Amino acid sequence: METRELRYFVAVAEELHFGRAAQRLGIAQPPLSRAIQQLERRLGSALLERGHRGITLTEAGSVLLREGRAALDAVAAADRRTRRAALAAAGRPGVVLVTKAGASGALLARLLDAYAAQPDATAVDVQLCGIGEQEQLLRDGRADVALLHRPFDAAAGFDTEELLTEGQVAVLPAGHSLAARTELRMADVADLPGLPAPRWPGPGGYPDGPGPAVRDHTQLLQLIALGRTSAVLPASCRAQLPGDLAAVPVLDAPTVTTVIAWPPHSRSRAVAGLVRAATRLSYTAEVSR
Repeated sequence: METRELRYFVAVAEELHFGRAAQRLGIAQPPLSRAIQQLERRLGSALLERGHRGITLTEAGSVLLREGRAALDAVAAADRRTRRAALAAAGRPGVVLVTKAGASGALLARLLDAYAAQPDATAVDVQLCGIGEQEQLLRDGRADVALLHRPFDAAAGFDTEELLTEGQVAVLPAGHSLAARTELRMADVADLPGLPAPRWPGPGGYPDGPGPAVRDHTQLLQLIALGRTSAVLPASCRAQLPGDLAAVPVLDAPTVTTVIAWPPHSRSRAVAGLVRAATRLSYTAEVSR
């Protein structure tokens, strides 16, 4: 199969309409239909069921959609990583680090300072993303390294180093009755009247609640301050909380481990240097306890 054929098929499979898929691809509909028919003949299997009510995927089509998306993502990732490798070979090295906006702020600052102090340090492009997005950015080659938070972010398939393990706190409006407590249990914050747990759209293993949808930590903290939701977050978030919010330790909440993650096939010296700085940072923190 050619990359072009996969791209055509994925467009049709996602749109379930040849006209919309052709418009999305910027081509005429007849050559798109011919390309899909040629692909079906080559595979010896129907990929689409064409009927009066529209198009549906066959079982084989569903498999090719899943595998085709993965293959196209891999091709795009290879292109991005190759271009960055070429820049490094031409004397313009750099590394793209991605992390959740509003998370691990103090740890990230220490990491960047430690890396900058190394004699072979290069430019670090820090990209802040929405909740649960950094894993995909790392997998598809848009980032070289990421800060992930287990158990919420999946680290399977990456090389990782643990940097910080911490407990969690309940973040509440400062005037809430529970804000004066010195400690809480998960049962205390599981179903707070008027402060429903938020919904977390997109990827990631964050447990969904019935409350408002949130995209990032800045939006989440503002919604908590407005009395629209509450959340259980890593304890390090306390350093970023404004005065109208309170954080109370939740004793039986699962611990959260921040890891630095990178693709196992990476040969980037900049990535290796950043990971080395992170590992030393983690070791220093461990010794100082």
